[in-house]
Amino acid sequence: MKNVSPTDLAIFLAIAQHLSFARAAVDLGLTPSALSHALRGLEERLGMRLFNRTTRSVALTEAGEHLQARVRPAFRDIADALEDLNSFRDKPSGSLRINAGRAAIQLVLLPLVGRFLAAYPDVRLELVADDGLVDVVSAGFDAGVRFGERLEADMVSLPIGPRMRSVVVGSPALFERHPAPQKPEDLHGLPCIRHRFPGGNFYRWEFERGDIALEIEVEGPLILDDVALMVEPARQGVGLAYVFEEMVREQIADGRLVQVLSNWCPYYAGLHLYYPSRRHVPAALRAFIDFARAALANGANP
Repeated sequence: MKNVSPTDLAIFLAIAQHLSFARAAVDLGLTPSALSHALRGLEERLGMRLFNRTTRSVALTEAGEHLQARVRPAFRDIADALEDLNSFRDKPSGSLRINAGRAAIQLVLLPLVGRFLAAYPDVRLELVADDGLVDVVSAGFDAGVRFGERLEADMVSLPIGPRMRSVVVGSPALFERHPAPQKPEDLHGLPCIRHRFPGGNFYRWEFERGDIALEIEVEGPLILDDVALMVEPARQGVGLAYVFEEMVREQIADGRLVQVLSNWCPYYAGLHLYYPSRRHVPAALRAFIDFARAALANGANP
């Protein structure tokens, strides 16, 4: 195809990312009308439509999906090459975008942020909370943070947090009204705080003891999409909560919450930072990895 410039493709990718001319225009520092004109010119030169557009929505055509899949990695490689120039500086600099689950941000990443940015003041760190498993390449992130067992085989995965476990807790007032469960099956019939994933499914509480592994689908009066939000309702006696131990360690110690089923809640591998194996690691990301792993090795509270 002739007369298709990198600028044309950059405009196409921005519109494909946001599926909005207004947001893409803000991203590129152009006007929506200029973007619309540029896109029409590109489609005319290619001889095909890349987007289906109405007054209410913008969606990629099949040809647009194909073009995005082929072009975005190439643009990302160019961005990586430019970002790699930072390795010639005295200190890492530039943007670092990390996608992570909300619990990962709260428990592991935020405790590191102040010290990391103080050590690397030329780095601009962006943390995006998302409890789904994100394709960091197509979504434009440098890395993601998730539990190691959930990652694809083509990802480089490095532990950046300690071993963790989830625990079942309830308030003393709750156990005045209901018997404490002695085994996971006893949760049936007890009020529990449920966790709904972004895709709509409910989390089934997972338990393990010896060679026995169980998943329990609980019921209860309250549904939340963020594990961290379950602690306060549990303290109020709304229901039992299944949360990361680190979130409730103090409440268990001072008696505001009571832990049950402890012998069914083993430790598991902690959080891992992941990025594509085929991608060169930008200097800012390498600095963050080294910083987080040093904190983990030194027993600091990441």
